[in-house]
Amino acid sequence: QLQLVESGGGLVQPGGSLRLSCSASGLPLTYYTIGWFRQAPGKEREAVSCISTSGAATSYAASVKGRFTISRDNTNHAAYLQMNGLKPEDTAVYYCAIGPWALDVCMAVKVPTGRDYWGQGTQVTVSS
Repeated sequence: QLQLVESGGGLVQPGGSLRLSCSASGLPLTYYTIGWFRQAPGKEREAVSCISTSGAATSYAASVKGRFTISRDNTNHAAYLQMNGLKPEDTAVYYCAIGPWALDVCMAVKVPTGRDYWGQGTQVTVSS
């Protein structure tokens, strides 16, 4: 049974940085696109960033481009989201998920589809 566990969330001041981690167990990540998603209270879940199976290709939401960096370590079954220049509007629960997606499909995912796997999420709060 595949499990994804996110970590690294917390409270940070505007302009600060956080690094989210996603660890997988039960199944290698190698064959899946990985995405980071977020959901703020009262808002729809949205894709933040996705990375291809090899890590060679990435995609970012316009709101985070230039501030966030996605990466993956297939050897250690992990993925990361480095978040710099955090803004209050980045406050949300952040989820990692894997699926048999092309990057553009990953960026369009809003809810679990039954063909993917999701972690439980980690809270990120940006506030002074």
